[in-house]
Amino acid sequence: MSERALNPETIAISAGRPARDTDASVNPDISISSTFHAGGPIGYGRYGNSSWSALEDAIAQLEGGATLAFSSGMSAISAVFSLLPIGAPIVASNQGYSGTMALLNSYQASGRLEVRFVNITDTTEVINAMNGAAFLWIESPTNPCLEIADLPTLIVAARNISVGVGVDNTFATPLIQKPLEMGADIVMHSVTKYLAGHSDVIMGSLSTKIPALHKRLEDARKLNGAIPGPFEAWLALRGIRTLGMRMERAQSNALEIATRLSNHPDISRVRYPGLLTDSQYPRAASFMKGFGAIVSFEVVADAAHADRVCNSSDLITHATSLGGVESLWERRRRWPLESLSVPENLIRLSVGCENVEDIWVDIEQSLERAHTVSSELFP
Repeated sequence: MSERALNPETIAISAGRPARDTDASVNPDISISSTFHAGGPIGYGRYGNSSWSALEDAIAQLEGGATLAFSSGMSAISAVFSLLPIGAPIVASNQGYSGTMALLNSYQASGRLEVRFVNITDTTEVINAMNGAAFLWIESPTNPCLEIADLPTLIVAARNISVGVGVDNTFATPLIQKPLEMGADIVMHSVTKYLAGHSDVIMGSLSTKIPALHKRLEDARKLNGAIPGPFEAWLALRGIRTLGMRMERAQSNALEIATRLSNHPDISRVRYPGLLTDSQYPRAASFMKGFGAIVSFEVVADAAHADRVCNSSDLITHATSLGGVESLWERRRRWPLESLSVPENLIRLSVGCENVEDIWVDIEQSLERAHTVSSELFP
């Protein structure tokens, strides 16, 4: 009789533990050493660390592929692109995480890569752009407009013409979708966000089912030195233990907040794929097991008013990040590197695990305070 597979929420709690033994610790130790006695599999502190290994094991079990931890999400993304030949054509969304967009634009300008930017929601456009390409990079849901790519269709189409596929799974997490099971070659996480979950770690990860690709990515990490610290790895693993509970609460809160925002007179548009009225809902519901905990919305006013809303909160923190237990928001176009396709008045809200009524009261008060400040500035 085969052993029953564990559910992802259980894996998050049980994976990456030390071997069971009398008086053994239930948690992995923090291994602080740069130097190791000769003859073992590590060799040197830039090549491996048992604290990384415990975290990598946990993410590997969640994503279903051997995993490497990196010093940041951007270093993980850079490692992927570093494997591509000079001038290689790649297909990527024309709207997504600003760091990725800036990196791809710099590669395009320098000739390092030929980047074919596409509307990731237009499956036909994406498939056509893959003709003669070497790699497809998909972020879904996208940051911050929450666009959904048809992952199952795109991944199969790419594999049929030998185009590699990498997926940024940061917003969804492996609790909602598993791109490697769909046939993707690489899955990337900004571990900083939902996996670690407490706004106290900068880290990234890459997962793959392909041993030769894992080795190439591992070599890239060694040579570029983009290694995580052991304490950060330990913190990230501790954060993963509560991933299931945090995501359940945050997603529940997000749907309620999105629903209420949809009926607020100060809001012109709400973007959340869990809303039945959202254009992305049918596709998201067809293969995702949830809709995430990010809600993006546009105020009925200009960018300055949106900034005033974000600056008026008591509970929600005005900050640039997401995925923590606390709610965070910001106007994304305040950053010069943000995609020009993102509306100036769009606020990205990372919905946390607080009581949903407290979050909502703070939103309502912030919207009202912004009006008050506006009337004082422009009587």
